Amino acid sequence: LLGTGECGRLTGVLQNQKTKEQIESLLQDGKHQELRERLCCRLSFGTAGLRSAMGAGFCYINDLTVIQSTQVSWARPATAPAMAPAPGISSHPAGIPHPTAGRERGRLAARADGVAWRDVLVYFFSTYVPTPFVPYAVQQLGAVAGVMITASHNRKEDNGYKVYWENGAQITSPHDKEIIKCIEECVEPWNGSWNENRVDTSPLRQDPLRRICDSYMQDLTKICYHRELNVQSSLKFVHTSFHGVGHDYVQLAFKAFGFQPPIPVPEQKDPDPDFSTVKCPNPEEGESVLELSLRLAEKEGAKVVVATDPDADRLAVAEQQDNGCWKVFTGNELAALFGWWMFSCWKENCSPDADVRNVYMLATTVSSKILRAIALKEGFHFEETLPGFKWIGSRVKNLLDNGKEVLFAFEESIGFMCGTSVLDKDGVSAAVVIAEMATYLQGQGLTLAQKLLDIYETYGYHISKTSYFLCYDPPTIKRIFERLRNFEGPQCYPKCCGAYNILHVRDVTTGYDSSQLNHKSVLPVSRNSQMLTFTFQNGCVATLRTSGTEPKIKYYAEMCALPGLSDRGVLEEELQKLIEALIENFLEPAKNGLTWRSA
Repeated sequence: LLGTGECGRLTGVLQNQKTKEQIESLLQDGKHQELRERLCCRLSFGTAGLRSAMGAGFCYINDLTVIQSTQVSWARPATAPAMAPAPGISSHPAGIPHPTAGRERGRLAARADGVAWRDVLVYFFSTYVPTPFVPYAVQQLGAVAGVMITASHNRKEDNGYKVYWENGAQITSPHDKEIIKCIEECVEPWNGSWNENRVDTSPLRQDPLRRICDSYMQDLTKICYHRELNVQSSLKFVHTSFHGVGHDYVQLAFKAFGFQPPIPVPEQKDPDPDFSTVKCPNPEEGESVLELSLRLAEKEGAKVVVATDPDADRLAVAEQQDNGCWKVFTGNELAALFGWWMFSCWKENCSPDADVRNVYMLATTVSSKILRAIALKEGFHFEETLPGFKWIGSRVKNLLDNGKEVLFAFEESIGFMCGTSVLDKDGVSAAVVIAEMATYLQGQGLTLAQKLLDIYETYGYHISKTSYFLCYDPPTIKRIFERLRNFEGPQCYPKCCGAYNILHVRDVTTGYDSSQLNHKSVLPVSRNSQMLTFTFQNGCVATLRTSGTEPKIKYYAEMCALPGLSDRGVLEEELQKLIEALIENFLEPAKNGLTWRSA
């Protein structure tokens, strides 16, 4: 049943009574294939670390996989200079939307990485904290690494494991591959890793909660530009933390900006591992999951709702319109607002000798190109990265180290980085920045939605639509993308999609880009995921890619118009027709058994 070396690993799985019972039950029921699937493959790093269902097996999140992943962050291979052991502090805070399993696995991480055996100083938060606190703490404390146990907005059965490097950004290649390699070479947990009392009694454990929280809130004021307006504001805000960890910290952030605290949604204020009031704890899903927030806002006379996801690193925003209806902004629309705001504030407050050519904004390649349009008109730099904030964080750190000034970065899945105190997306800071923006605009007689239209009139309409299909069969996903790579013959990509002609194709999975003279992609090759981008003759850019954390095939499509071409209705109609062609001709949902998100 088990390959060479696997039997030795099994003892680790069986240390936990629940996972032991799962393995024994599968064995007794003769479910050998499922045992092979659980025990003969290992978790790999996606766009947001390790993420999977909780359960027994090396491809699941459990006590053993947390211990194995953590102990290699201390014993990094001396053969790789970029990963050589560093002296000092190893930081493993644990703030999670799953209070029971998360806290205990955070303790396992702390035990595995030094307190248990290796005499390494470990900072371990005494209570739940937002994910952004971990990369922030790594930099503030001079830690060599940081670990966050969180499943973010995933379903309640899941959990996750994020690793931050000493630069304060999530790990990218080759560090992720080196960690997996080290786990394979050192599968046996160190002595003491299972000792539950070691963390509580060790003098090497320190709690950084108060220091980091105070410092974070102080640094947050660096991006507060209108405190006097905030103090006097009559605008009311409702905040939901989606049964996660954001409530206390968003309250403190509003206080730091001079606001009255936002009105919390009582049913969703405290951590709840069952996410009992929502089918899906993902604020990105829109009005359907914001029902409690919107009804409370109407009752309280609040015009703006801010929603942080369970680990508080992402932000959704809704605004009540004059007709009483609510507009839930997309991630791309919020990015247009944030981009305009951060640059306007920089321009008003920069020194006389500041050079706009030293200023940068960034976005992932599947996100809206609106920042590019603003940059072209205003004179600053815009850069794209691969999907995932790990790429943004690393690139921002590189720019900062070279004397550049980064104002804002985002990914379309409602992830925003305002300023550079945290080299990751941060829902806490984004929530209070959008509150200040709404307050300022109210003084100008404008709403967020009205300002968004003004931005599009100035820089050109950028109409985008993003959605996904569920697919639980990896071979089907692979077949869909391989068909597109051999659409008109071997290694021949499609030249059209229905009635729409294709100008260029970029395949980040293989490194191909027809728009480049050498046909090589400028973005790094990412062979562990599927991602194809099509540039159409009508100006639309569409990307098909697999999710790094969920069983999804996502599509992203955007029509970009020049300033002055403001017939939004025509652009939206053209985009919708192209998306329909993309789904019918390239994804073939009925043939491939794909389930659309709304179903």
